[in-house]
Amino acid sequence: MPDRRGRFAEQATLPVTLLVQAAASAAIVAPAVAAGALPVARAIGPAAVGIFIAVVYAMAMLSSQWAVPLVRRWGPIRTSQLALLACAGGLALVSVPSWPAALGGAMLLGLGYGPVTPASSEMLARTTPAHRFALVFSLKQTGVPLGGAVAGLLVPGVTVAAGPAWGLGQIGLLCLLGTLLAALLRAQVDRHREPDAPLPTLAGVLVPIRFVLADPLLRRIAFCTLALSGAQLSLGTYAVAFLHQDLRWSLVAAGLGLTVAQVAGMAGRIAWGMAADRLPDGARRMLRLLCIAAMACGVAVACLPAGAPRLLVLALLAAYGATAIGWNGVYLAMVARAVPRPQAALATGGSLFFTYLGVVLAPPLFGAVAGLTGSIGLSFGLLALPLAAGAWILRPPPPAVFQGRSP
Repeated sequence: MPDRRGRFAEQATLPVTLLVQAAASAAIVAPAVAAGALPVARAIGPAAVGIFIAVVYAMAMLSSQWAVPLVRRWGPIRTSQLALLACAGGLALVSVPSWPAALGGAMLLGLGYGPVTPASSEMLARTTPAHRFALVFSLKQTGVPLGGAVAGLLVPGVTVAAGPAWGLGQIGLLCLLGTLLAALLRAQVDRHREPDAPLPTLAGVLVPIRFVLADPLLRRIAFCTLALSGAQLSLGTYAVAFLHQDLRWSLVAAGLGLTVAQVAGMAGRIAWGMAADRLPDGARRMLRLLCIAAMACGVAVACLPAGAPRLLVLALLAAYGATAIGWNGVYLAMVARAVPRPQAALATGGSLFFTYLGVVLAPPLFGAVAGLTGSIGLSFGLLALPLAAGAWILRPPPPAVFQGRSP
């Protein structure tokens, strides 16, 4: 019986972490998709979405650093369950027509989102063969665009038919479903937890960050993700607004466009993960190529006229999604392989601080440029600048940086 439970836990870890990631990601994207119908967002204007995302990921920066002691004390499953409950509560607050409630909801969403990836990395690092890291981590990270696709498909229609509270509420139910199904693995997966381990402290926030900055490889990866994460969240946050406002698509059609980009991101994550596992120095080379490709897609989006054929727009969104959204699994596998397996959550949490920093900085700047120029497309074009910097950071490194490693 113990062996059977152990085999079940190993087989179910990837599906459960995928569901948890998808539910949390849908919770983050849903308010941006419904922003046009939220009273608080309408009162503030286009910058509201950027402010919302900045608050969410500022809190995620903090909570991702707390993930290591939380996983050690509670276990990765209980940590993931509490994270999903926080996301569900955040959605409930965002739907309230009051800016203090919306602000509190954004903060709660960020607190819930931050620990999800370090907790799942801890589980997958213990159960995944080293030669399959990029593929398995990429499969799990398809939960991010999958969650965005779910939000893009479900939220607009329900919001138009019944109002934003119902549109966001269905995503909250998805978070609750993830909480219940994750409980199936708790007895087996959380058995390594240390109940007497200390709870997070403010001083402890710096430990994962210092760990990453002290390692040349982790430092290069982390700085590159500043650009990639900014491009990803700008696309996921402003694609609907771009299609609706700049190209004059209906809200439902714009939601479909976001779904196309997110689904392409899912396919991209799997394809890039498989390629990175097979190529020498594959992860670094793949991330650099994705920076360059996403840069080209952003410039192409900026050049789209209002009457552009819809099939052309959807094809471009698919290419943009495959590149700007498809990089995360390769990145997380690269981080996990760069350290001993027991340090996977520590390295992931520290790296995510810089990933989320890019998210905090990019959407508000994106929204500010869009507000000043009246063109969301132009903001997509300007994302080429940080992506070019990311490609430069991932240029072929000195031999000492990757010595003894095969990411």
